[in-house]
Amino acid sequence: MRASSVLCAPESQESPERAAFRADVIKGLSASPKQLSPKYFYDEAGSRLFDLICRLPEYYPTRTELGVLKAHAGDIAALAGPGASLVEFGSGSSVKVRLLLDALERPAAYVPIDISGPHMRAAVTALARDYPSVAMTPVEGDFTRPLELPDLGEGGRRIGFFPGSTIGNFTPAEAEAFLTHARQSLGAGAALVLGFDLPKDRAVLEAAYDDHQGVTAAFNLNLLTRMNRELGTDFDLSAFHHRAVFNEAESRIEMHLESRAAQTVRLDGVRFTFAPGETIHTENSYKYAAPRLMGMAQAAGWRQAALWTDPRRWFAVAVLEAV
Repeated sequence: MRASSVLCAPESQESPERAAFRADVIKGLSASPKQLSPKYFYDEAGSRLFDLICRLPEYYPTRTELGVLKAHAGDIAALAGPGASLVEFGSGSSVKVRLLLDALERPAAYVPIDISGPHMRAAVTALARDYPSVAMTPVEGDFTRPLELPDLGEGGRRIGFFPGSTIGNFTPAEAEAFLTHARQSLGAGAALVLGFDLPKDRAVLEAAYDDHQGVTAAFNLNLLTRMNRELGTDFDLSAFHHRAVFNEAESRIEMHLESRAAQTVRLDGVRFTFAPGETIHTENSYKYAAPRLMGMAQAAGWRQAALWTDPRRWFAVAVLEAV
């Protein structure tokens, strides 16, 4: 668990989001081992870098999931029925949701939820031009916490959409908690379209998270840039480097920022020391076998209505229905 620290609040007024970021960084850097939440990757620069990652030849999840969604968009539309409202958790650039909006019969509404407001709003502006009959209500916020959805009326079915294997960024306990919150937010009769990455060869996994162009490294290091800019830390980016390793026992890829030397970083007058080789654990990406994840979904109030994979069985898309 992360350690806590008692510190004086900064003198200037901060937004609740910035204050939460500061508190999480202090707790994470005080912990042993040091750790930070991957949700803070996604400022504007981080969101742009992630869009680049999704187009890398090594990064198979995006194109593989798109293939599964294209093959089964009609099946999803049949399960959703006419006049459905789509709620996307962690919408980002909203590329994949276009496949569903194209396939659905008279979709009524689209509610994207994302922590990176500017990136999300730019994507929604483009979507609104292309789908003028769909009411769009973006929600800037942290979808990992319970939240109240905007009023979607009493029309068609509510369909949650959680693609990209983002559920793999949660610990198993956090993943089950998210599925429980989504079930509560979406309500009775809802469905959830869930994309998740399946276990596979170590070499394929490690290449996907440590590309030869260094885009994933830049994405990871951008977290230090963001802390320097928004919180006033004094990280020297040249003193850290990106590491991605597969933890076979936990069935997860781990991303770390490794210190190249003994050094000290300061935040609000507090000193955080790093030994050579010490890391900040910035992300997990769990690779779930389908039976395990479907068992977690059942415990959270869902039942499996459908499950599809690509021919290599690298990636899965499930449709869950509320019970």
